[in-house]
Amino acid sequence: MGYLTRARILERLRRLFGGNPPRVQAAALPWRYGPDGIEVLLVTSRRRGRWVLPKGWPEGREALFETAAREALEEAGVKGRIGKAEIGRYYYGKQGDTGIKWRCEVAVFPLEVEHEAKKWPEKKKRTRRWFSNEEAARMVEEAELAELLAAFKGNPRKIAA
Repeated sequence: MGYLTRARILERLRRLFGGNPPRVQAAALPWRYGPDGIEVLLVTSRRRGRWVLPKGWPEGREALFETAAREALEEAGVKGRIGKAEIGRYYYGKQGDTGIKWRCEVAVFPLEVEHEAKKWPEKKKRTRRWFSNEEAARMVEEAELAELLAAFKGNPRKIAA
């Protein structure tokens, strides 16, 4: 049983026994074809500098895939074709400024990068870097996200359709 399956089972059990539902975020999985195959883009988090996907909270009536595209532009300075169907979800604990930890569920949408900006809103707060999907899977802390990244290969355009 993989991390993703185990996470879904644990989340259902947590909810069954009265746990609050997780807060939902959306993430972009920016990708491109590089010289050695598919590459994915990760950015550093603002607080601890760990490698993550660009992600955030939906604003207003924004669809989750729209949130993912907006966050990719704000946090990583990339634009492109966003898939409207998510390729998976993962869970993590987000610690707020008050020290309270929220359980978050993140819907992941593939974004085929067509443009990388030289300047973007969070450039001074984050670093962006391209990795092979296998390297990216080793760089992230969340096991479920690592599993999603490791599985992101083959034909991403078909996955994103």
